[in-house]
Amino acid sequence: MDAPKEPRWLDDEEDQAWIALSSMLMRLPAALDAQLQGDAGLSLFEYQVMAALSMAEDRSMRMSELAAFVEGSLPRLSQVVGRLEKRDWARRSTDPSDGRYTVATLTDDGWDKVTTAAPGHVEAVRTYVFDSLTRAQVRQLTAVGRRIVGAIDPGHPLVTGAVDKVRRKK
Repeated sequence: MDAPKEPRWLDDEEDQAWIALSSMLMRLPAALDAQLQGDAGLSLFEYQVMAALSMAEDRSMRMSELAAFVEGSLPRLSQVVGRLEKRDWARRSTDPSDGRYTVATLTDDGWDKVTTAAPGHVEAVRTYVFDSLTRAQVRQLTAVGRRIVGAIDPGHPLVTGAVDKVRRKK
């Protein structure tokens, strides 16, 4: 019988990096959510769904693709799109090219809402993230984020380039 494997403990530098990263992972979404709730009456997740649809061709995306893009489960996404439908900011329909799929579409009212909310959100992102970084650090942040996401999920849209394809369609 093999002896138990010794844990690969973090060294001091890794420990400090992990503490900084985990603090950021907890605080940044909460700060962005508070800004959007206060300024636009939207949760961060609702905004992300609407922003993703605003960048997609015809402001529409299959629910399964949208869930992957916004890092949400299909049940959570379905609840959020349902709330957006009640406000007339989105609608769901059967995919005309394959009836097995449901497509979410950002309505004109939804477009107006997300474009009104965007300036405040972008200012918060700039203030909380980019104002304190150099251009080189921004490039490093991109590379680090993609590498970490790739280690977790090599097929993730951020790693495969699918995120870039959606952003180029806007």
